[in-house]
Amino acid sequence: MFISIFVFSACKKKDQKDQAQIDEGIITKYITDNNLTATATGSGLYYVMETIGTGIKPNPASQVKVAYKGYFTDGSVFDQSAATGITFGLQSVIKGWTEGIPYFKKGGKGKLLIPSALGYGPNGTNGIPANSVLIFDIHLIDVY
Repeated sequence: MFISIFVFSACKKKDQKDQAQIDEGIITKYITDNNLTATATGSGLYYVMETIGTGIKPNPASQVKVAYKGYFTDGSVFDQSAATGITFGLQSVIKGWTEGIPYFKKGGKGKLLIPSALGYGPNGTNGIPANSVLIFDIHLIDVY
């Protein structure tokens, strides 16, 4: 029984590594194709700072108010907030937001390019297919 668990675990890690490489290729192609200046964080996440903002930076435990548009690399939108934004805790969202939004200061605008492992992973959700790279236009309206 131990052997089969180990083999399954090893295969799962290999699949995750392969998916991370696939996502990296998709993200770097998107950056090149769209002539973006993006910063890699080391986790697979990239961000593009369009407006730095002048307020405070949130931390991963902050409550924030964000206006956003989420779309796939082909440009099709899967979710969007009102321009007035929504308020939520950064601990209650996908890992890509928990990690990425703290790069922005209050008032900041930019993009998060999120690999599937920091999004919805191999399961997907509500119209987002498994292993999808996600792009979000972000406007950090407020930090609480």
